Amino acid sequence: MTAPVPAPASPPKRSFRAVAPVIALCWLAVFFDGMDVNIYGAVMPHLLDDPDLGFSAGTAGTVGSWTTFGMLIGALGAGTLTDWLGRKPLVTGSILLFSVGSALCAVAPDAFLFGAGRFLSGLGLGGLMPIGLAIVAEFAPPRRAALATGLMMTSYHAGGMAATGLGLAVAPDHGWRWVFWAGVLPAVVAVPLVLKWLPESPGVLFAKGRTEEAYAVADRFGFDRPVPAEAPEAGAKGRMAAIGALFAPGTRLATPLLWVASFAGLLLVYGVSTWLPELMRASGYSLSSSVTFLMVINAGGILGMLVAGRTADRFGAVKVSAIWFVLTAVGAWLLRAELPLGVAYVVVFITGVWLFSAQVMVYAATAKVYAPGERATGLGWVTGVGRTGAVVGPWLGGAVIAGGNAGLGFTTFAVTAVLGAVAITLVPLARRSRQRPVTDRQAAPAGATG
Repeated sequence: MTAPVPAPASPPKRSFRAVAPVIALCWLAVFFDGMDVNIYGAVMPHLLDDPDLGFSAGTAGTVGSWTTFGMLIGALGAGTLTDWLGRKPLVTGSILLFSVGSALCAVAPDAFLFGAGRFLSGLGLGGLMPIGLAIVAEFAPPRRAALATGLMMTSYHAGGMAATGLGLAVAPDHGWRWVFWAGVLPAVVAVPLVLKWLPESPGVLFAKGRTEEAYAVADRFGFDRPVPAEAPEAGAKGRMAAIGALFAPGTRLATPLLWVASFAGLLLVYGVSTWLPELMRASGYSLSSSVTFLMVINAGGILGMLVAGRTADRFGAVKVSAIWFVLTAVGAWLLRAELPLGVAYVVVFITGVWLFSAQVMVYAATAKVYAPGERATGLGWVTGVGRTGAVVGPWLGGAVIAGGNAGLGFTTFAVTAVLGAVAITLVPLARRSRQRPVTDRQAAPAGATG
């Protein structure tokens, strides 16, 4: 019989240095997530120009929606199962899924099999995001959780820039298929590192009866040791209880408002990521300039994550998300005009600063609303239900492009951003009715204040 692990005399202080390897692994995984999502938009002009594939604007929008429908299923499934099966197995499985999906796209002879590959990729892409967010929310230093979330999400936009660079450098001379072959790299690079170095959640280990391992991880990273009240309940009954907690008296109003905000944010993220090059080309810009706009908006997204994270740790994620949504609406409205190329680049960059981090701050606010045992499920459902926006975004963009009205597309994005601002603004009002208060200890890993 193994002797119980004694309590540490003085638990180490949780710091960025202590948890840096965990955040770095999540950063790498989400980098490949962002690369795979944005590869589709980066090679869209080449897909439409390939007569063998049989893509039209409408078909391309439908395939984009298949991807995001897969993300919806992946997010709901992973967010609900991660407390039961563990973070590491689901992170690994998610990466493998979107790597295999990318390989299927690379060899697809027609639009149907290409769409099947994108759907498979979507399952993995959707599953990875809520798990990565839950890991960072759990391991980050309490007063820097929103910043840590923002830092991790810079990787999504770095991946988007890498995808755009691949589209510009590889697709014109070697064809779009080689760009999708690059999407197999996550299985080769990230999976071995995750398997070796990513720690499991102390709460999950404790719930599985692996008490000594749970205490060891908690002591190593400066956590309070998990207790039964905070451990997720195992089995199917536990999964149903976690879902039911989303509609408990203190969260039943906040949950649908977070879903609406996530819907709006993800419609913007995936609508813009998929269709920005074609919208700009329809506005009169050249093909190369139109694709470059995708890199520019992702560069703005990287800066926005850092600014939003630091600002949210000071003023609250809800306030920052609401303001960022409003500024996104302004940027989208400005893009309706036929701007000079240099001015258009500036507007797109600044819009990227607000657009992507508005959605990420919805996640940071979500992490505060739910207690530790509910957090992964809450994040999974906010990202999962929000994926309906990601399904609608690419389809809507395809419909607008098919109608030849780029201005209508930018107007639609602006109205969606206003919807997101209204929904997230109402979340603090909903939380006032919460009967079970969030203690400082519970709120610490959550990611936002306010």
